[in-house]
Amino acid sequence: MISNTCKYAVRAVIYLAVNSKDKEKIGIKKISEELDLPGPFLGKIMQTLAKNKMLNSIKGPHGGFSLAKDPHKISLYDIVEIIDGTDVFNECLIGVKICENNPADEVHCPFYKRSHAVRHQLVKVFREQSIGDFADGINAAGVDLRI
Repeated sequence: MISNTCKYAVRAVIYLAVNSKDKEKIGIKKISEELDLPGPFLGKIMQTLAKNKMLNSIKGPHGGFSLAKDPHKISLYDIVEIIDGTDVFNECLIGVKICENNPADEVHCPFYKRSHAVRHQLVKVFREQSIGDFADGINAAGVDLRI
């Protein structure tokens, strides 16, 4: 449903929530190594999040990234909105184009009728699940963040 780019963004933001203390900056090399993600690609993703005021970014040898907001105030939906856009929550889950250009045609799509409530529930879950909740769970369990 969400792109790999968006998944990388979520993982990186969770990593920052778990590992940064007192707005401490963490370098892209460390994040990419810890999460086993490609550094240059992750750097572009992180810059996009920084441009959208989700992260703080400092360039240079002592630079890096930190969260710009309380992790409990960053939802999964916020990250998806920045990286993939909210169309992922509105597009047909199976790619059928019956009602693509005319929402009035939704009544003709049997899948829409059955999936509409699920889609609304999914949006609710993405809006309510915070990065802080993830970080709290990971810290409480004492597990490695290699997600």
